[in-house]
Amino acid sequence: MRNTNSFMAWRTDMTPLANLPDLPDDSALVPESGKDRGDPTWISPALTASEKTRHVGKTNVFFGPPLAILADGQKNTLEISGKLNRTAERYLEILKRHGLELSEPERSCLAHICHIGFMSPLEIEELPFEVTMTKFECEGLDKSALATKLEALCFADLVAIVESLGF
Repeated sequence: MRNTNSFMAWRTDMTPLANLPDLPDDSALVPESGKDRGDPTWISPALTASEKTRHVGKTNVFFGPPLAILADGQKNTLEISGKLNRTAERYLEILKRHGLELSEPERSCLAHICHIGFMSPLEIEELPFEVTMTKFECEGLDKSALATKLEALCFADLVAIVESLGF
């Protein structure tokens, strides 16, 4: 016989929900929205105000070759999710620590070059050469000085610049 006076966190039988008795709303039993980790609106209290505005939850992701290689050997969704999140966290930290202060004419020149759309790693690596070859001109732009600056940078700096431009 079923005891209807006790509350179980998880239903273990297959009783249809329509046949279950109504339980009173008890704040000790029903977590407030955003207070419980299972709630999709839950946000870790350790996050900064700007980090709290991000979307947290599940999403479908297309696994192209780079993600397939990254997730190779991961056995389940939790492992894959963990790997992707760790990699993204490290990548964001690389973006914070790398890059170059650019003048507005320099940013405009690079945005013009990057506006081809997707930039492969090889195209990013060739940015200094592309600066020397572009027909783009604007007031205050010294293409040879920009190319020299870019040639002195490591690949992570070049990636951070491309990312900062939105490409």
